[in-house]
Amino acid sequence: MKRVKVRGLFAVATLTLGMVVATAHAQTYSDLYNFGDASGDPLSPQYSGIVAQGRDGILYSTTPAGGNGNMGTVFKITAQGNVSVIYSFDGTHGKVPYSGLTLATDGNFYGTTSVGGSANLGVIFKITPAGAYTVLHNFASGDGYTPYAPPIQAADGNFYGTTCFGGTSAYGTVYKMTPTGTYKVLHSFDLTNGSRPYGPLVQGKDGNFYGTAFGGVGNNRYGMVFKVTGAGTFTILHAFDLTDGGNPYAGLVLGKDGNFYGTTSNGGTEGYGNVFKITPAGALTSLHSFTPGTDGGSPFGGLVQATDGNFYGVGYLGGGTNHGTIFRITPAGSFSVRYNFDGTKGGSPMVTLTQHTAGILYGDTNTFGSHNTGVFYSLKSSLAPYAALLPTSGKVGKSIGILGQGFNSATGVSFNGTAATIKVLSDTFLTAIVPAGATTGIVTVAIPGGNLKSNINFRVVPSIKSFTPTNGPVGTPVIITGVSLTQTTKVTFGGVKATTVTVNSDTQVTANVPTGAMTGKIVITTPGGTAASAAVFTVTQ
Repeated sequence: MKRVKVRGLFAVATLTLGMVVATAHAQTYSDLYNFGDASGDPLSPQYSGIVAQGRDGILYSTTPAGGNGNMGTVFKITAQGNVSVIYSFDGTHGKVPYSGLTLATDGNFYGTTSVGGSANLGVIFKITPAGAYTVLHNFASGDGYTPYAPPIQAADGNFYGTTCFGGTSAYGTVYKMTPTGTYKVLHSFDLTNGSRPYGPLVQGKDGNFYGTAFGGVGNNRYGMVFKVTGAGTFTILHAFDLTDGGNPYAGLVLGKDGNFYGTTSNGGTEGYGNVFKITPAGALTSLHSFTPGTDGGSPFGGLVQATDGNFYGVGYLGGGTNHGTIFRITPAGSFSVRYNFDGTKGGSPMVTLTQHTAGILYGDTNTFGSHNTGVFYSLKSSLAPYAALLPTSGKVGKSIGILGQGFNSATGVSFNGTAATIKVLSDTFLTAIVPAGATTGIVTVAIPGGNLKSNINFRVVPSIKSFTPTNGPVGTPVIITGVSLTQTTKVTFGGVKATTVTVNSDTQVTANVPTGAMTGKIVITTPGGTAASAAVFTVTQ
């Protein structure tokens, strides 16, 4: 078995060339822009480098080099390949932004720099689509430093992210930050629980956060997958041992099936990385081991689940000319190469692909192209357009944003069939109010000539308003009133599941106090999430 341990960014094995792979048919690859064509251009995008679609339909990201002082940029690019630098870093306000960007519910973008700022240890920043830039937090050694990923915005409106170094033991942190910049460390890595989380976090359906760390546990240096709650409770879900992969740089993507999918840059049967699936409980399945001469290898980027249900990603090296590949893999593990980079039109891709709401895949490469500083590209693959939701869950009455195209002619929006009140703000962005009676499911934007559907379910979060009686013995029927209760799947009393439950309506559920019930809160579970009562139900004898 051939194994290669990737110790640094460019520490990859030299491959034997000459093994040519036929690129899959029905793919149209376009080199949209060669970085370096103009003075002050973005240069050499690198992981994480997350590409985010704005409300205007334009794509935004960062590069660690380029700009007026060669300290990195925030840039935008249109579907036609028109690039504009909207901010050049100056060191004082951060520099060398590896992260890429996250689009937040306020319409602005959030990211990080790996160095610069007041302590030269990096910053968290906010930037508007027009380029107005604000530093929200300057990193210090105690609270982590050198982040490689942008923070994500969670369902509670706060931002959560990772740093590669710093914290109590200098091996990185998981942090929480409010929209105004109040910062808190949730967890410090210390080798016993992993080290150097390079990738972004993802929030699961259970509300917890999931991620990867490049370094492993104890003497295992091959990385791991972890879970952390919003309160900071940390759990190791899986430690890689090389046979099932090793040293992940990218974060995870939440699949439509509720499982997480990701890549490792190392390990597997050939030593060039794996694609894997892992359940929220930590059961890991290896889906594909890379054979670099045929299908690429050493993926630094993660996966995106496109509207066809399959996952798409990039291999940093390998393929027909050893310049990397774009690949597709089904949730069951069926793998195919969709494009072989040739060097002329880019090569050595490191950044996770993004699917635009028009259906097209976009990404960029670290090197090659006209100036050997990378290209921005698209891959048209007959993928359906969709509506992107921001956020992806909420309660009745909440306003959510929807990204797409053709909205100037939109005639309505429905949440799993229930009509909503909408406000069209542009041809690429509208807002909708989650309507009473809505249930968890697909959001549909009605457009003449073809509706636009969300690529994931919108989760309608339930709430409990009251219950009666407030106390009673086992067997007592308790009437629970609230909102979005139609899809109730479970009711618990002090953590004990009720065996007799009747869903009376969307606003009422009746449950009998179960045997073994404990005095405590009543909790209702639905596909949209859980709701806990404010008051305690008292179990009497």
